[in-house]
Amino acid sequence: MTARLPSLNGLRAFEAAARHLSFTLAAQELNVTQTAISHQIRRLEEELGIKLFIRQSRSLALTPEATDYLPGIRAAFQDLRTATDRLLRNGNDRMLTVSTLTSFAVKWLLPRLAPFQEKHPDIDVRITTSTELVDFRRGTVDAAIRYGRGQWPGLRAEWLMTDQMFPVCSPALLEGNNALKKPEDLARFTLLHTTGYNDDWRFWLTAAGLPTHIAKNPGLTFDLSFMTIQAAVDGIGVAIGHTAFVQDDIAKGRLVAPFDVTLPEDAGYYFVTPHEKATLPKVTAFRDWLLTAMRP
Repeated sequence: MTARLPSLNGLRAFEAAARHLSFTLAAQELNVTQTAISHQIRRLEEELGIKLFIRQSRSLALTPEATDYLPGIRAAFQDLRTATDRLLRNGNDRMLTVSTLTSFAVKWLLPRLAPFQEKHPDIDVRITTSTELVDFRRGTVDAAIRYGRGQWPGLRAEWLMTDQMFPVCSPALLEGNNALKKPEDLARFTLLHTTGYNDDWRFWLTAAGLPTHIAKNPGLTFDLSFMTIQAAVDGIGVAIGHTAFVQDDIAKGRLVAPFDVTLPEDAGYYFVTPHEKATLPKVTAFRDWLLTAMRP
């Protein structure tokens, strides 16, 4: 026999109170009174025939039964939010949500986005950034620009552009008595590093025939690539540049590549979509624009 579902209001009150371990904070979140929260939870406990909270003078704790119950309730509410968001988004074909890396968005995508908006004023583009792979199963993202080898099971991946890495610096570092003239001079300069790209300098120094211990000299490390590149633009030191992140700064004279040694990456940028969204007009329009914008 199917169990009767308890009150939805009671479940909302329980989930909020369990998350905060406070009736007061739950009431503030749900915009009701503390008395209402207490009443809804008491009613829920009566419906279930199970005590959910241990009420103490200055604290609130979950019973063992409530601890087991909470993950399922929390997941159910998340599913409701996701389903509702998907419903509303499916009813609004104008919204296109694209996920990518923060540095790629800042250094490549955003400076080029205006022509797409001019050509497709009927599409509202929303750019989200993250260092983590987006979970398309949540239904909130239509497409992603990912860096890798194009192997993401269950997704359609279309190659966009390759990447190379090489040292870059401000033109000012090539001038004066202590100018950067040859790769060996790097030992005298501050090297700029990016978290997550820890081996870039070591790989490049090896390719240039230089000792890798140079990479261990005192330098500066930044969380995101665009911060590292900006430090190079400001003349703070020398960074390893990736094509997508530095090509505009080089073209505008803010950066230079002082040496001829470049390393081809074994990965590249891909346009990634769930198969069910790959042929949506807004998605194909953005993909076609990307392919055109990335042509040399």
